[in-house]
Amino acid sequence: MVRLYSEWMVAETPSAPGVGPYSGIKNNAVVASTVATKRNTNVDIDTPLRDLGDVPMQSLKEAIESLERAAWLDNQQRQQEYDVHRRTESVVMIFTSGDGWPDIKVTREAGWDLLHEAAVPLMMEVISQHYPVGGTIIRAMAAKLLPGEVITPHRDAHPSFHNSHRIHIPIKTNARVRFMIDGQPHKLEIGKAYEINNQKTHSVMNKGKEERINFIFDYVPPDLIAPETLTSQEQAKA
Repeated sequence: MVRLYSEWMVAETPSAPGVGPYSGIKNNAVVASTVATKRNTNVDIDTPLRDLGDVPMQSLKEAIESLERAAWLDNQQRQQEYDVHRRTESVVMIFTSGDGWPDIKVTREAGWDLLHEAAVPLMMEVISQHYPVGGTIIRAMAAKLLPGEVITPHRDAHPSFHNSHRIHIPIKTNARVRFMIDGQPHKLEIGKAYEINNQKTHSVMNKGKEERINFIFDYVPPDLIAPETLTSQEQAKA
């Protein structure tokens, strides 16, 4: 089960005295400082792509498009750890490498200060509309694929990906971007959110002259959270 520690807990309501980066968020999603998960759990959605519908992403779009060039080059961990992402750039809010599985560390990165005001409400809205609240976000970032570059075919094999829902929110794209999942091409539309089945082979090609930017986050559902790590408010209700 996922174990969440109080350093990152979130208040259940805006008036509650929550601690950590999500204090005052209405929905009960959290970021964990340490996570331990069942080894054999799996949240495979059994379809290559799930359309989550329209989302109010304009504020996040504006925040990402206003980022300075240096912000995209500040954190190279994703590019260094995952060979398929070496030709990408990213602004990372929340991250885990997955080292030490099933006990992993989730950290708040420099991108938090740049994007959280726009990103957190949007993530909370997507979670509350499509997933049970009370889980944990273990990764969140803006990811850029430069013109003419590719993310080569791969599967996200680490167990942390199998225990979370991977959500993509397109921020910027062009007519020559192709997202391939399980051998089929998909065009992701700006203004919508999607869940990607990253347990199937997938790749991205950007043959256009403009960059492609998606906001991505990984959400672990609450049924993987150990009862002993519930907040005191939740324990009182139990």
